[in-house]
Amino acid sequence: MQSMTSQLCNFVRDESGATAIEYGLIAALVSVAAIGALRSLGTSLANLFAVVDNALVVAAAPESPPPPAAPSGCSLKQQLAGLC
Repeated sequence: MQSMTSQLCNFVRDESGATAIEYGLIAALVSVAAIGALRSLGTSLANLFAVVDNALVVAAAPESPPPPAAPSGCSLKQQLAGLC
């Protein structure tokens, strides 16, 4: 059985725990960066789909018919009175 002093020395020299903590911190940093990037990308995509949706709604809306052409030989006054 090892003495308490040698066990303490082995514990202080062991760096495997520090390496695991470093990898954990790197993973946390990458996760935070990915979440930030995906949130901004999600907002951009939502805006893009809103623009496309609006364009499709406008394109699918029925066009209003053009005003009827005035018959030749009628004056503006007759057209307004509904005589032509």
